[in-house]
Amino acid sequence: MAEHTIEVPTPTKRYLCHVGAGILSEVGTYARKSAGGNCACIVSDSNVAPLYADKAASSLERAGYRVARSVFPAGEEHKRLSTLERILEDMADASLTRDDIVVAVGGGVTGDMGGLAAALYQRGIEVVQVPTSLLAMVDSSVGGKTAVDLPEGKNLVGAFWQPASVVADVDCFKTISHDLFRDSCGEVIKHAVLSDPDLFSRLEKTPLTTPGLSEGELADVVARNIEIKRDVVATDEKEHGRRQALNLGHTIGHAVEAASDFELGHGTCVAIGLCCMAWAAEKKGWCDEATAARIERLAEAHGMPTDTSLPHDTILSFAAHDKKRHASSVNIAVPEAIGKVSLRTVSLDELRELIDLGCGRSV
Repeated sequence: MAEHTIEVPTPTKRYLCHVGAGILSEVGTYARKSAGGNCACIVSDSNVAPLYADKAASSLERAGYRVARSVFPAGEEHKRLSTLERILEDMADASLTRDDIVVAVGGGVTGDMGGLAAALYQRGIEVVQVPTSLLAMVDSSVGGKTAVDLPEGKNLVGAFWQPASVVADVDCFKTISHDLFRDSCGEVIKHAVLSDPDLFSRLEKTPLTTPGLSEGELADVVARNIEIKRDVVATDEKEHGRRQALNLGHTIGHAVEAASDFELGHGTCVAIGLCCMAWAAEKKGWCDEATAARIERLAEAHGMPTDTSLPHDTILSFAAHDKKRHASSVNIAVPEAIGKVSLRTVSLDELRELIDLGCGRSV
């Protein structure tokens, strides 16, 4: 199959995202071209490192790098400042300089941890993102957002730090569970609702969870999602305007995720948040019933929940700590039609109304 190469231009950096099958073995070549350096520190978690760290290290060594490693315990619960500190100490122990690089090999948590460590170490070194999950490939590895969680909420401490390049090998899907792959589909559905009716229709006809999809079909969908995110990030790198539309489903979704102590997957929570906001928007007259119903059916077709039984006060409490809050208001993304999303600023009282309208419909 042909490799997809997508250029991502941002005000601070222009870089390439490579999507294909079997390209993990070329990460050293991509890193050398995009980042240079003498030492590459592989950052990975305890689940992914045994699968892919050696392969990445071999490629990096062939490209002339001295390779160090920092492996942290897997799980969102370890996406904390204490884990970040250990990664930074590993980088210092490996004598990384300002000319060296981080190679983040793993899912979204690893991309966040590796990216933020690169942003902070010696005031910033290059990072090559090597996402191994669908969620990380279509979302978190592109756009430069890096962060860790606090007990009060998700992604409250972070920085914008664009990668030198992204290497997305769809062969990695072979080693992730069906449940993890299904969870990742929440972000794919979100992108389709955001700006691509054709992608939405394609997913309606053939959900990504359909058995037997070819590597080429999967790579096509991953590449299209990266293009969608690229088109947004290129015009609003620091999330001051249009990029906030990428938070579609996240205001309620992040609250559900945090309230579950991160036991629910991020993509699952995005799907919940997207469906809840769609039905709240329908009740407010911001979108029609057919749009909300199509969004819910597509989430269901991918085996995802579409509602939450959490107390509404709990959802509001976590949403009020979300990084999208500004003083007494919150910026929200609202689906108006498939391919059309609006940004609205609402008070906390208005957000509570939306939660009441959209959440707990099936309880």
